[in-house]
Amino acid sequence: MKDVPVWVIEERCKGCDICASVCPVGVLSMRLDSKKILGKVAEVSFKDSCIGCRECETHCPDFAIFVADKGEYKFAKSSHEAQERGKKIKANHFMLPAEFGGCE
Repeated sequence: MKDVPVWVIEERCKGCDICASVCPVGVLSMRLDSKKILGKVAEVSFKDSCIGCRECETHCPDFAIFVADKGEYKFAKSSHEAQERGKKIKANHFMLPAEFGGCE
């Protein structure tokens, strides 16, 4: 994918939450999807905050998440705001909290 730091192949995602649990800056969250094995699917909620750490990609057991190469994409720097958002997503069972446009 061009001009995108991180993306999810939804067909491969079973909704295990691992990617959202390891993302240090709240880029990923889960959304409900009744067609999925675990009833949800990963989504990129804040692509502009991706720091390119690849934690999501390396921890995904289904090879459903990919991160752009550092030479091809200029990633964000970690910010306090992004770290706090990540904590709120984790505290909300990896679902995007309403304050960020999600459903609670």
